[in-house]
Amino acid sequence: MNEPIVGGEDRVLADDTWVNRVENESIGEAFSRLVGSGKEYAHAELNKQKLRAGIVAASATYIAILLVGALVIALAAVGALLVGLIITLSPALTPGGATAAVVVAALVIAGLLALLAKSRITQMTRDIKA
Repeated sequence: MNEPIVGGEDRVLADDTWVNRVENESIGEAFSRLVGSGKEYAHAELNKQKLRAGIVAASATYIAILLVGALVIALAAVGALLVGLIITLSPALTPGGATAAVVVAALVIAGLLALLAKSRITQMTRDIKA
């Protein structure tokens, strides 16, 4: 059929065949047209990437707000758990002893997590240098 193809704006229908309008175009004119098309493509691509960056930035901001809220609630829950442990252990260890036991246990857990993080950082730096 005589359907236009990609780039059909440069073609015209003549005697049931598509003929390039630019058959007699000089190399300079063709190059100029090519440069113009390249600039249009680059501009469109830049606008597309700006839009994508804006979408990512807006989403990242929203995600960060949600994660900070989740972290605040998780820390409040851990605090409530520690207070509950102190109250639960108070009859057996006295309030001061229960507080000391819970604080020491929490610090031991925090120290273990810090050591795990340190070993992971060491492994990562070894992997990067390799």
